[in-house]
Amino acid sequence: MATVKKDFVKAQTHCAVAPGEALKILRQLQGLSQLELANLTGIKQSNISALEGDITQLGRERALIFAKALKVHPAVLLFPDFNLAQAA
Repeated sequence: MATVKKDFVKAQTHCAVAPGEALKILRQLQGLSQLELANLTGIKQSNISALEGDITQLGRERALIFAKALKVHPAVLLFPDFNLAQAA
């Protein structure tokens, strides 16, 4: 049975997520502490804490580093509340 476009429901944003919150969620889902992520990325634990608390901006360069360590696309961190349904 072939799947066609009409078989899918467009994604909806259920809540707004900031880049720092997305970083924290992804880190926790992978069972990593801030210190473990710091060791993987070379970014200080205190900086990770500030990012997750949205005290500091994530930025492109750090997003690339975290994305590689967390094995996700950088856009997942930079644009966590992007609604694909609106882009189509």
